[in-house]
Amino acid sequence: MLISKMAAEGGGKEMNEIKTQFTTREGVYKLLTHSEYSRPNRVPFNSQGSNPVKVSFVNVNDQSGNGDRICFNVGRELYFYIYKGVRKAADLSKPIDKRIYKGTQPTCHDFNHLTATAESVSLLVGFSAGQVQLIDPIKKETSKLFNEERLIDKSRVTCVKWVPGSESLFLVSHASGNMYLYNVEHTCGTTAPHYQLLKQGENYSVHTCKSKSTRNPLLKWTVGEGALNEFAFSPDGKFLACVSQDGFLRVFNFDAVELHGTMKSYFGGLLCVCWSPDGKYIVAGGEDDLVTVWSFLDCRVIARGHGHKSWVSVVAFDHYTTSVEESDPMEFSGSDEDFQDQMIHFGRDRANSTQSRLSKRNSTDSRPISVTYRFGSVGQDTQLCLWDLTEDILFPHLPLSRTRTHTNVMNATSPPTGATIITNASSNTTNGNNSGASTPGINSLSTTLPRSNSLPHSAGTAAANSANKSGGGIMDSAIATGVSKFATLSLHDRKERHHEKDHKRNHSMGHISSKSSDKLNLLTKSKTDPAKTLGTLLCPRMEDVPLLEPLICKKIAHERLTVLIFLEDCLVTACQEGFICTWARPGKVGLLSSQNQASSPSGTVV
Repeated sequence: MLISKMAAEGGGKEMNEIKTQFTTREGVYKLLTHSEYSRPNRVPFNSQGSNPVKVSFVNVNDQSGNGDRICFNVGRELYFYIYKGVRKAADLSKPIDKRIYKGTQPTCHDFNHLTATAESVSLLVGFSAGQVQLIDPIKKETSKLFNEERLIDKSRVTCVKWVPGSESLFLVSHASGNMYLYNVEHTCGTTAPHYQLLKQGENYSVHTCKSKSTRNPLLKWTVGEGALNEFAFSPDGKFLACVSQDGFLRVFNFDAVELHGTMKSYFGGLLCVCWSPDGKYIVAGGEDDLVTVWSFLDCRVIARGHGHKSWVSVVAFDHYTTSVEESDPMEFSGSDEDFQDQMIHFGRDRANSTQSRLSKRNSTDSRPISVTYRFGSVGQDTQLCLWDLTEDILFPHLPLSRTRTHTNVMNATSPPTGATIITNASSNTTNGNNSGASTPGINSLSTTLPRSNSLPHSAGTAAANSANKSGGGIMDSAIATGVSKFATLSLHDRKERHHEKDHKRNHSMGHISSKSSDKLNLLTKSKTDPAKTLGTLLCPRMEDVPLLEPLICKKIAHERLTVLIFLEDCLVTACQEGFICTWARPGKVGLLSSQNQASSPSGTVV
C-alpha cells in the first residue's frame, strides 16, 4: 500500500510511472500530448553519446497572431517549426527548416529577439567541434560560420547567447573554460589569433585580440578551471553569471570586465544558472543534486533546495508566477485567474514596473511589500521540481529554523512570516553596517544562530562585501533603478556534461580533488581546495543556510531532462529522447480538452 502510494506521488521506483499533470497553489498543470514536438517520425531518439536536446523560442510578431517559433536539436539534426503551444496540435510534417549536419552536432542555439521579423530571424548555433553558425531558418540562408577552421577554440561549444540589446554582438563559451565575444560583422582571420592581456583577477583573465584590423574574437575570457558549462546575462544586461566545472559561480560586471562575486557548489561542477526577474537573485544547479540560491546584492548563499536525486541540468525562474504584492499577502491559494494581477510578464512595461516595485523594499519604509519568487529545475533523474522563494528566506533578519523549510506548506497554510518586513537586508549591510539584527518593525531576536561554524548573517554579509566588492550601496541603487530593457532574454540554452559517471552522494569534501587544466589557465595558477571552502561564505555548510523542499517533484520523462522554459500560458520541458512537451498552465488548456490527452501518438506518456 505504501509503495503504491509512493509511486502515485512520484516517489516510487516504477520506471514507467510518468506524470501527465501536477497541482500547485495556482491549480492543475496538464501535459498536452497533442502539442508534443519531436522529430517528424516521433520515434524516441537513441541518445547514447549525443549532445543534450535544447530548445529556443522566438516571436516574429506576424499578423496572424501565431508568431511563436521553436528551434530544437536532436542528435545531428536541427528543426525549426511554428510553435502552436496550447492552442493547436503540433504539425510535425511541415518544419519550416530542417538541417542535418555531418561530422559535428549542434549543442546549443539562441535567437536574436531584437531583429526577428516574420520574414527573417537570426539564429546562432554552437557545435560539438567548436564552430558557431549564423543561419536564417526562414530565408533558409547560412550567412556566416565562425571559428570555421577551429583556430580560436577546438573544444565543444557549451553555451551561445546574443548580448542583450545588441543586433551584432554575441558570446560563446566552450568546454575549454574559455569564452569569446564576437561581432557578426567581423571575420575570424586565417591564422590563430594573438592576444593581449586586458584584465586579470582571481581565477579569471580577459584578453583582447591583437591585430591590425578588427577581427573576431573581440575578447577572450578564461574563467576558472575545466569547462565553462553555462552563462546567463542579468535582466538589465549589465552583469554576467558563469558556472564552471570547478564548481564555482562567478558573476562579472560585463562591460567593466570586473568580478562582482563568487560562490562554490557543495560538491562537483555547476551545470546551469539563471537570474530572478529583478536581477536580485541567482540560482545555480549541478552535480551536488542541489539548487543553490545566491543573493546578488549580498554576495552570499541564502538557501539551498534539495529534491533531485541526480545532477540538476536546468534551472529557470517563472516570470509569470513570481508575484509582488504591495499590501499584506493574505491569500496565497486560489485559482490561476486570482493571480493575473500579480504576474510578471516578459513585456518590457510589466517587467519595468515590477522591477521598480521589487526595488521598493530597498528604498521605501512607508508600506510593507510581499514578494514570492517561483523557479523550477529539471535533472538527470527525469524529475521536474518547482520551488518558491518566500519572505522568510529573502529577509535573513528573521531567526532561521533548524528544521527544513517546506515551501509549499508555508504558502498553502499561512502568509509568509516576513510579510511585515519593510527594508531589505542589503540596505542595512552593504556598507558593512551590522545594525540589521535590530531593524525596526522586525522580530528583533538575535540573528546569531545556535550552531557551530556559523556566522551571524549581518556580520557575514559585511565580510562578504568587503571581500568581494566596494561601494555596494552604489551597486544596490544602480540595480534597483536600472531599467529591465532586456527582460525578454532567453535563459534556456542549458548545458550538460558529456560524461555521466556516477557520483557519491555523501562523498567527504576532504577527498574531492579539483580538476585542473593548467594549460588552459596559464595566468591563473591559484587553485582552491574544496575542503577549505566548505564552511566559508563561498560554500556554507548545509546546516548554516535554509534548506528548501520543492512544491512539487514529479517524474515526467523516461530519459534525462534537458530543457525547462516558462512561457505565458504553459511551461515547456524536453528530454534526451527528443520529445519537447508542453504543459498548460491552470485554465490555459485552450482548444485541447483534457479528454483528448488519452491517446499519445508517441507512446512516451503512460
